[in-house]
Order: sequence, then structure tokens, then C-alpha cells
Amino acid sequence: MDERIRRALAITPASPASARTVDVSTTGARTGRTRRIEIWFYRVDGEIYLTTQPAVRSWYANLLANPRFTFHVKNGAHADLDATAKPVLDIDERRRIFTAIVDDLNQPLHRGYLSQPVEPVAAWVSGSPLMHVTFD
Repeated sequence: MDERIRRALAITPASPASARTVDVSTTGARTGRTRRIEIWFYRVDGEIYLTTQPAVRSWYANLLANPRFTFHVKNGAHADLDATAKPVLDIDERRRIFTAIVDDLNQPLHRGYLSQPVEPVAAWVSGSPLMHVTFD
């Protein structure tokens, strides 16, 4: 992987919202059509995750049905990375990952994007989609 792409993916809690903003192209679970959305990605213990605040999300349903997708890096570097998503279902693992994500989101620099404090970790663990991303 190109060094610029590696740096773009190496976000930390101090990274601004723009650094964590990517697009993902998924295959529709029902339609089979390509769908592209903008989403934030998160890095926990060196691993990449996709998630959002608690809710049912079509991108998650798409990745459950068709786990291969394209991860479009657009800040610091531009690249279309082939990737695979795997749902994180283990409750202890979800709690560990969401604790780090919620702590990250409660950083003062995100105040302009999210009302703080962000919903409690328990709400994220029980109601948020969570996908682990690996690059092909």
C-alpha cells in the first residue's frame, strides 16, 4: 500500500472529521446496484471499522449481503481500495470497540459535527452497526 494511503488511514482521536471521512461503494442487498455513501471510519487498536450512531442502516444490510466493497480514500490521498467487511457481533468486542469510538467522538474537536456528550456506549453496543474492514 502506498505510503500516502497508509498515512491517510492512520487516524487518531486527534484527527479532524475531514481526515476520517471516506466514501464506500456497496452492492445493494435487494437491488444488486452499486450504492455510494459518505461515512466516517474509525481506527481502534490499529484496525479499521465502519459504524454510525445507533440506527438501522442500509449500508450495513448491503455489506451483510455482499461483504466485498470499495473504500474510497479522499483526504490526504485519493484511492479506491478493494475491501471486505465483517460484522462485529461478539458483545465484549463490541463494547471494547465502541468504548474507544465514543471516547474518540467526545473529543472537543468533534463538537461542531456532533452534539456532546455522544450517546452512552451501551446504546452504541446494542443499536449501532459495526463492521471490521480488511483491505484486499
